[in-house]
Amino acid sequence: MSQANRLSQTAAKLQSLPEFMRSFAMSKAFGSVIKYAGHSSVRFEKLSQNECIVSIKNKKKVQNHIGGIHAAAMALLAETATGFVFGMNVPDSKLPLIKKMNIDYVKRSTGDMRAVATLTDEQIKKIQTEEKGEVVVSVTITDEANVEPINAEMTWAWTAKKR
Repeated sequence: MSQANRLSQTAAKLQSLPEFMRSFAMSKAFGSVIKYAGHSSVRFEKLSQNECIVSIKNKKKVQNHIGGIHAAAMALLAETATGFVFGMNVPDSKLPLIKKMNIDYVKRSTGDMRAVATLTDEQIKKIQTEEKGEVVVSVTITDEANVEPINAEMTWAWTAKKR
C-alpha cells in the first residue's frame, strides 16, 4: 500500500543499520533537517508508515522554571511525532503542512517524555491518493511515571507543491 517518498526511503536506509546505531542515526539525520528538534535533542526511537515514537530527556535546555519539560518542548514532541509519521506517507509531489495544534496541559509532568503517533491504514490511503486534504494524527504523550500530562491533537494537511 505504501508509496516510497524521500523520507520513507531515508528511514528505510537507517533501519538497515545495526539496532544499536539506529536511534542515534535517525535522531542525527532528522535533527539536522528539523533544526529545533535537533537543538532540543528529540530522540527518534521508531519510524514506520504507521507509527513514530520520539522522546525527550528532561535536561536543562528544555526545562521550564519548575524543572519539568517546558510546554513548548512538549508541543515540539507532539508535532515531531505526528509530523514524521504523516511525512512518511505524503507523496513527494505534495507539500505537508501543520494546520492545527490542540494541546491541553492537564497534569504536571515528571522526568523524561515520550510521544507515540499513529496513522490508520485508511488515513494512509487518503494521504497517498487524494490531491489535497487533511487528517487528525493520533498522538499519546507520556512522562517517566507513565502519566499523560498533556492531551494533544494535531491536524496535518497536504496540497500540491507550487511549481
